[in-house]
Amino acid sequence: MIPLTGKRAAVLGLGIIGSRAGLRLADAGWQVACWNRTPKGLPGETPTPEEAVAGASVISIYLKDAPAVREVVGRIDGFLVPGQILLNHATLDLETTLWLEQIALARGCRFLDTPFTGSKVASANGQLVYYTGGDVELANELEPYLGVTSKSQFHTGGVGTATVTKLVTNLISACTVQALAESLAIANRHGVSAASLIEAVSLNASSSVLAGMKLPTMAVGDFETHFSLDNMAKDSRYMLVLAESAGLETPAIAAVSKRMGELSEQGLGDLDYSAVAQPYFSAS
Repeated sequence: MIPLTGKRAAVLGLGIIGSRAGLRLADAGWQVACWNRTPKGLPGETPTPEEAVAGASVISIYLKDAPAVREVVGRIDGFLVPGQILLNHATLDLETTLWLEQIALARGCRFLDTPFTGSKVASANGQLVYYTGGDVELANELEPYLGVTSKSQFHTGGVGTATVTKLVTNLISACTVQALAESLAIANRHGVSAASLIEAVSLNASSSVLAGMKLPTMAVGDFETHFSLDNMAKDSRYMLVLAESAGLETPAIAAVSKRMGELSEQGLGDLDYSAVAQPYFSAS
């Protein structure tokens, strides 16, 4: 059973995903207190994260990265009470995920490692997919709550396995989009139209949902942010830490991470991560 005050949730982090998750939860009858470092003016917004978590039965974290999570959880640590459920939806390094579990356990809270796949449209429509790592009974108990913002949940194992799953699937996406950008640039320079390439890819074994989403928008220079380049670059650095800790050489993601970092520094970080194609598009 959901503890404490029943359907009362705290949402920390009101970016592209967190803001939409909070609104969906409120529409579903949850009493939502939310917080963001930069105020968004959303219903239920509180001045501090400490106020947001007070009395909440479930605390959902949608913050940007590990430093932000460590800072904010450090602030609310002394305000957590036994029985609360702490969910981390941010994509983090494995060490920070395990740190969160220890914080929760020390306060008598329950913790679920709960990153997601899906972006702006999926979050608005409640079509995210959550990877859940931790106690399977807790994951099952939270299905109604997570179901407000997602179409499904996939249990990956113990705490940390969901974080690893999210990172390695992002590795595939990052490398694929870079490959799509390069293929589009080469095809274009040699007289193959974008429309022709898109059709060819759709008939090829390389076809994928991701290719179908990103190749058409890259072809017209549409880099509206669904998942930012800066966030994917950040995630790629976590991927490299995972690889190094396992003693693995990963040249593909190393090269793509370097490229994404360079483009972020050049001012493209707030665009969609498909903006790895923008230098080719601008020069064509």
